[in-house]
Amino acid sequence: MSERFVVVTGASTGIGRTTALGLDREGYRVFAGVRRAQDAAALKADASPRLTPLSLDVTDAASREAAVRRVAEAAGGEGLHGLVNNAGIVVASPVEFLDLGALRRQLEVNVVGLVAVTQAFLPLLRAARGRIVHIGSSSGYIAAPLMAPYSASKYAVEAIADAMRRELAGSGVAVSLVEPGAIATPIWDKGVEMGDELVRTLPPQAIDLYGERIERLRAYARKAPAQAIPPERVAEAVRHALAAPRPRTRYRVGADARSGWWLSRLLPDRAMDWLLERLTRA
Repeated sequence: MSERFVVVTGASTGIGRTTALGLDREGYRVFAGVRRAQDAAALKADASPRLTPLSLDVTDAASREAAVRRVAEAAGGEGLHGLVNNAGIVVASPVEFLDLGALRRQLEVNVVGLVAVTQAFLPLLRAARGRIVHIGSSSGYIAAPLMAPYSASKYAVEAIADAMRRELAGSGVAVSLVEPGAIATPIWDKGVEMGDELVRTLPPQAIDLYGERIERLRAYARKAPAQAIPPERVAEAVRHALAAPRPRTRYRVGADARSGWWLSRLLPDRAMDWLLERLTRA
């Protein structure tokens, strides 16, 4: 059987790392996108010789071009079997005091970078009639207080995934969207750090107005890992999207992701507002 080449962006930690290592164990030839040499070394230490760390900054054109050249040289006429767009960052802030530079950075990484990487690899994906898997989030259909920047980026990924799937229909390239709920990854430690950073950097007026909500965000980030599901569940959804004869258009991973989607469709807006308020106070 010919080799199946797959690129996974944002493979340094969490979902990306787990997915890259899982696909490697399944026999895929994985190119794992990382930004730091120490993350590349850590991946190689836990993977088979097949896995290749790939220096990739999704926001940098030269980095993207170099990554495509490296994958093309390895894959040759085989093309690219799969692209897993996982790279992303999280920005949190009340919209009233949201730093516009931080908002631009959020969208540049999570939205523009995702589109740019997909554009760059599409010729190789077409050659192999491959698969594109975008990693979205339940935040792509539920916007929680203080999470508008991140949710805006994930709502955008929803739209991009839907449009691309329809645009590429008949091309042989399938597009799937994976929407995890709460996953046990280091992102929750970053959530606590984000709350701390908001307290340090927001003006006193913002703390007066939103201090209680910020503290609730920090408290939620501290307790969430105990209730979250392992990242292997997301990796399983990605593997199905890459290997199934007819991949799903969406994979909602976790009971909270599935129930949240239904509630967001069934409840009136005011009822959903009330429910989110209750949940963040729990």
